[in-house]
Amino acid sequence: MRVRPGSNRSAPVLIGVGHGSRDPRSAATVGAVMDAVAAARPGYPVRAAFLDLNAPSVERVLDAVAAAGHRHAVVVPLLLGSAFHARVDLPGLLAAARQRHPLLRVDQAEVLGPDTRLVDALADRVRELRAASDPGVIVAAVGASSAAANARTGQVADELAARTGWRTEICFATTEPGVEVARARLLARGARHIVVAPYFLAPGLLTDRIAAAATDLAHAGALGVHPALTELIWNRYDTAVVERHLRSA
Repeated sequence: MRVRPGSNRSAPVLIGVGHGSRDPRSAATVGAVMDAVAAARPGYPVRAAFLDLNAPSVERVLDAVAAAGHRHAVVVPLLLGSAFHARVDLPGLLAAARQRHPLLRVDQAEVLGPDTRLVDALADRVRELRAASDPGVIVAAVGASSAAANARTGQVADELAARTGWRTEICFATTEPGVEVARARLLARGARHIVVAPYFLAPGLLTDRIAAAATDLAHAGALGVHPALTELIWNRYDTAVVERHLRSA
């Protein structure tokens, strides 16, 4: 993974923080996403970090940013929902970094989802399959222990339907409904050409699990590098910078 230190010393460092995975495709995708983010604004300092399982860690990157003399970092969680990692794990790491580096201002931006730009990227991944013009789409997500969180994720399928006119259903890799339940629901609604659209930033063990559960269906790629995702990450960064200025005014 390339590091883009940037030449704009006055700009806050953007640190994109991925979840981390034992699957090497995940870290490679995060690296490619952050390369695209850096390329969109040449000269801005951009780094990638991981919460777990991959290097560099959030702690290591923040230490390096402070050692390089930067005075402000904006951490953008590369997470599609606001669950435990975004609400507890990452804030704890950032609080510890502030203690270690009192001269470094560290702000946490909002997670990536929900946002219509993610839905646009998801629709493009389905179109890349060159499926039927009116496919039934199973939106496959990770799933959570919280029914409310799963209901919020289910709105992604609803938004995809609203923006495209496709029949959609949600399924989860770690809880119900699974992919076969979603398929049955789409068939009952009259869908005849069904595809699976992973609502994941990167491929990994869970996308493989979903693919193995429905080997006869076409599976779109993960969101990965996409102009809408690049725009969204910079939007989260810009919003955090503005909010910092407003608090300091």
